[in-house]
Amino acid sequence: MSCIRFNTPAQRAQLAAMAPSMLTPEEVAALHPAPPVTASKIHRLRVLAEDPNPKIRESVASSYHAPAELYERLAHDPDEGVRACLARNQAAPCDVLRELAHDESATVRGWVAVNYFVPADVMSELAADESPTVRGLAAWKASLAQDVAEVLVQSA
Repeated sequence: MSCIRFNTPAQRAQLAAMAPSMLTPEEVAALHPAPPVTASKIHRLRVLAEDPNPKIRESVASSYHAPAELYERLAHDPDEGVRACLARNQAAPCDVLRELAHDESATVRGWVAVNYFVPADVMSELAADESPTVRGLAAWKASLAQDVAEVLVQSA
């Protein structure tokens, strides 16, 4: 028996409606501000993006604070894992995600398909992808969006 539980969007909406009043993300950020993104941090990200170890480059690809030119460079990284980390990064620019949607790796394209910040035109392309896995992920994400829309309509 699995200890992992997967809630549907309707169940999550019901749980959220029953939850006690909680702090908004803005209120939490005001109480516990993140350290500022300094020039030193950006410099470290640039240095780490050149590291021969792909796992180190993956950490840069996963960063929400990397400059756009680093994301663009990492989109051409020879390591599939680096490109996959970038594909699932919600801070990746739309143009980078558009490029990764045409990656040779179905794994990378699949991560693009489940990134919530992918433009609609890219999702249309991924829905017709040659890989059944990528098409399935695009369809799954579209069904989630539909479920959420139905819950919102019902709760209004």
